[in-house]
Amino acid sequence: MQVVGYEAAPGAALVLASDGAIERVPLTAETTLSYSLGERHCAGVVEETEHTPCPVETAPYCDRHTHRWACARCTGDCALPLPACREEHAVYLAAFAPDVWKVGVTRSWRLETRLQEQGADRGAHIRTVDTGRRARRIEAGIAEALGDRVRVPTKVAGLHHGVDDAAWEALLEEYDPIETYAFEYGVALSRQPIATTAATGTVRGVKGRVLVLERGGTTYAVDLRDLVGHEVTAGADADDRQASLGTFE
Repeated sequence: MQVVGYEAAPGAALVLASDGAIERVPLTAETTLSYSLGERHCAGVVEETEHTPCPVETAPYCDRHTHRWACARCTGDCALPLPACREEHAVYLAAFAPDVWKVGVTRSWRLETRLQEQGADRGAHIRTVDTGRRARRIEAGIAEALGDRVRVPTKVAGLHHGVDDAAWEALLEEYDPIETYAFEYGVALSRQPIATTAATGTVRGVKGRVLVLERGGTTYAVDLRDLVGHEVTAGADADDRQASLGTFE
């Protein structure tokens, strides 16, 4: 059995494959995961309900099975290469606790979902335009001040904090948002979780692609992408992980 993918929040899940068949394991709160991680290699190809394995050692995907999104680093200097580029797009701001901001773009109908996939605590729709190219040009200009990426370790570092609402509101005054959003993921923590790669424990919640697990009185944060490609077996792994100081209080 191999982890061959994941679905970020909302509707977070692990995607497992065994003998070509696909199984989706929901990551709802209080779910108990009990998988031991083995060797890691390319996750191969998932097509609807079937999986084609790949033995290449590169993980999570080898060069053959790596799909590079054409728009990932686009700044609007393009020929609208994808059909989706011609759809209506939204330019948005996203806030990550306590005070990290970014700008992004997505097709308008995916805006709320896209914010939640990234684990944003707050969001603001600031522009609507007719094509992805125009959206990317606007994004590129705003990114010079705010940036357009937030790394997973930064998101993990803010999991036990709330958003600095005063700073967020001050930012929004500069952009006159069309609509604002606030998201709750059910992950209430009193201290920063320990970053690890594991699939054993009780699910506390999922924020974007960050899975929060509790085990032995300690809370861990797992980047779901780091699980992709691992062979897994049913049964808890050896509990030799770092524990938080709170475990001994």
